[in-house]
Amino acid sequence: MIHDYPTWLQDLLREFSCQTGTIHRSTPDGTHLTLVAQIGVPDVLLDKILLIPFGKGIAGAAAERRAPVELCNLQQDLGGVARPDARQTQVSGSLAVPIFSRDGEKVLGVLGIGMATPHDFSCDEQQALLQKTLPLQEEFER
Repeated sequence: MIHDYPTWLQDLLREFSCQTGTIHRSTPDGTHLTLVAQIGVPDVLLDKILLIPFGKGIAGAAAERRAPVELCNLQQDLGGVARPDARQTQVSGSLAVPIFSRDGEKVLGVLGIGMATPHDFSCDEQQALLQKTLPLQEEFER
């Protein structure tokens, strides 16, 4: 059970050597993501990440694709998924992974992390972050 999302997220960021992170939860109709918690996102961008349509930006792409979305250097390459405003985060390496329901049928949300330096998240790192979504799965299915 997660009692404090920001503290949980801060511990996760420390584990992955990242400086920014977000937790989004899917809306009941499964078309948008709503922000649950964030660390390190500039205030100027908060309005833009409060409600994200599936398919838009890195988190929305992870939800729509039902797969991790990784960008090595957000400052140089938007990868066809990130919005230009995402550069204002000052993040380079970023990874967003979907949070699935227990049966794997629904995307319950998205967990995203980012670091200040360019970084290619390996398959092992992607799988490790997917495993970290399990406590969120339990919380979001209540």
